[in-house]
Amino acid sequence: MTLSDNFNLNCPLPKADYPYVLLAHGGGGRLMHRLIEDIFIPAFGSQELELRHDGARLDIESSAVVMTTDSYVVHPLFFPGGDIGSLAVNGTVNDLAMCGARPTALSAAFIIEEGFPVESLVRVAQSMRAAAEAAGVRIVTGDTKVVDKGRGHGLFITTAGIGEVKSSRLIAPSSVRPGDVILINGDVGRHGIAIMAAREGLEFETTIESDCAPLVDSVMRMLDAGLDLHCLRDLTRGGLATTLVEIADAAGVHIAIEEAAVPVREEIRGACEILGFDPLYVANEGRFIAILPGKEADRALDILRKSAVDCTPMRIGQVVERVPDGQPGLVTMTSVIGSERIIDMLSGEQLPRIC
Repeated sequence: MTLSDNFNLNCPLPKADYPYVLLAHGGGGRLMHRLIEDIFIPAFGSQELELRHDGARLDIESSAVVMTTDSYVVHPLFFPGGDIGSLAVNGTVNDLAMCGARPTALSAAFIIEEGFPVESLVRVAQSMRAAAEAAGVRIVTGDTKVVDKGRGHGLFITTAGIGEVKSSRLIAPSSVRPGDVILINGDVGRHGIAIMAAREGLEFETTIESDCAPLVDSVMRMLDAGLDLHCLRDLTRGGLATTLVEIADAAGVHIAIEEAAVPVREEIRGACEILGFDPLYVANEGRFIAILPGKEADRALDILRKSAVDCTPMRIGQVVERVPDGQPGLVTMTSVIGSERIIDMLSGEQLPRIC
């Protein structure tokens, strides 16, 4: 790859002179400005960035907005199915979508380690641009810092996002009610296993790719259809199991799921058995659950099937009842042989640096 690949650069950064990031690239002087002018502005290409201002003015017609922020420290930076750039964009727009908001704009802050290859930085910026275009969102402002060699692990990215609320209903755990059903938009565990395989050099019979993807389209289709969505959650750190426990605790309810209904690919199940992981706790970056009244489940599944990519949405369980006041929420799972067990939060860290 050359620095001009897929870029319309007016003044390319001379790779022969600066193939790696220097401390001076974060010093606020000429090199920092060239980094911004030659890599980030051409990559993201929004009108707000063209103003070269300290912030971005956004004209938002909606009376309600959602804002979120997150940091990404994944290792390795590049993995099958994605990289830290696509992960940063998708992770942020997905958080907005889970609140029933259509993403409007993102900011991006880069903490770059001295000596980081400029070619890799270009690759990350290109990936972010492609992910932003796929999600229909603009990257409008940002920041760049360079830290001493050995203190930055290559590259960290922090993104913040703002979105317009598209639902008059409160989409949150507090809206969950007994009788609601739990739907999932696809198979679980791929992202965490893809990261682990890339990090440790593990080889399987088939290449396991991350499920990293934007969820905006699926959510907006359900909202446009008028579905009474009570709660939406993307299944990132802690996976499906931790997410369900968090919702049950917040809503004060008992959630029951069926193990046989939770989609897990055979290669993921096999990898988890070898590594000693439970796929219910493995991270995802393109999966979410939707909780809504049982009477709307079939319509929601039909919408998810039309918008799903390379996955099969499923109904995996339901909200059974409220728990007595003062008691924690409860999540149980019926196994394939009919036994029932309690699902709890994971103790400790199963997969470090998966996002």
